[in-house]
Amino acid sequence: MSIGFWQIALIAVVVVLLFGRGKISELMGDVAKGITSFKKGLKDDDTETVSESNAAEEEERKAITDKRAVKAEAAKTRDAASS
Repeated sequence: MSIGFWQIALIAVVVVLLFGRGKISELMGDVAKGITSFKKGLKDDDTETVSESNAAEEEERKAITDKRAVKAEAAKTRDAASS
């Protein structure tokens, strides 16, 4: 046995009578705010992930540059010592 249209309509009428139209409107507004906040949180999380990956790439570039500078300094020192 499945739930029919009349059974759903009866449940809806009982809910409206118990809680009132104003309370249901408030509840649905809160649900909408929650969904909006959730979507915003997901969007912010994506931008943070992109920012974190950009920061990691920048840090890697800086490390490579530092390594090259150290190697160049070591080469200069070695050349100066052998002269």
